[in-house]
Amino acid sequence: MAVLLIAEVSGAELSVDQTSKAVTAAKSLGDITVLCAGSGCEGAADLAAKIDGVAKVLCVSDPAYGNGLAENLASLIVSLSGDYEHIVAPATSIGKNTMPRVAALLDAMLISDITGVTSSDTFERPIYAGNAIQTVKTADAKKVITVRTAGFDAAGDGGSAAIEKIGAADMPGLSEWVEDKVESSDRPELTSAKIVVSGGRGVGSEENFAIIEKLADKLGAAVGASRAAVDSGYAPNDWQVGQTGKVVAPELYVAIGISGAIQHLAGMKDSKIIVAINKDEEAPIFQVADYGLVADLFDAVPELEAAL
Repeated sequence: MAVLLIAEVSGAELSVDQTSKAVTAAKSLGDITVLCAGSGCEGAADLAAKIDGVAKVLCVSDPAYGNGLAENLASLIVSLSGDYEHIVAPATSIGKNTMPRVAALLDAMLISDITGVTSSDTFERPIYAGNAIQTVKTADAKKVITVRTAGFDAAGDGGSAAIEKIGAADMPGLSEWVEDKVESSDRPELTSAKIVVSGGRGVGSEENFAIIEKLADKLGAAVGASRAAVDSGYAPNDWQVGQTGKVVAPELYVAIGISGAIQHLAGMKDSKIIVAINKDEEAPIFQVADYGLVADLFDAVPELEAAL
């Protein structure tokens, strides 16, 4: 059996973390061919070839794939799908945008956000905000899968896969790129950061969120937020961690002023070490925290920052 794994490529840059974790998930399914599609993505293909467990890399360098248009990428994947039983991608914004289209074009069910591989046709995925694990068995000839990468370790390097350059597929002409508005940051990317400091409704205001950011900068961490904080305007949308936000599993997760609703826990409970600071000792976040501090965050966080 063969696997076509869609590399996480943004423009010309490969997300080695997301791609290598998806490789770990797909290893038991068969020989893995990684597809790198982007504008000037030869460097991304070189990096993908070094991931342990990759048998072959297909490099499609074309401006049509440089701006993340899901319609163009889906058309390319379907054109290459004939030789593969499994088509796999990380469950990132690119994967979540593209893979449902691939599944529809192949008349197959999308098996989304898997956290475990039982066999070549049976997979596990969380439901009900992570409170239950669903086992899914599919009879589709082609399995279209997205991987919740937070549940897998990254594959090592040391691979030496062959790289084959191929041409672009026919463009469906359903969409065109106009512009990207990207906010730049010196902090680590949220989904791949080793340390995440998140703030919740208890922070109180957008101005007070500077406390969270200062602590994060001191730790070299990414900044996250609960949905309550985002909905209240304290933090931007792309910082949201949870069921309807980003799923993270860092080495250290610091939750400040976050009560711990199940929707938030679904996005961070796989973190290796969880630290919670909340003045409500009955807050649900303490049920999953490895270390809990019952204190006013406006006293505790500046003291913690000073100690660091």
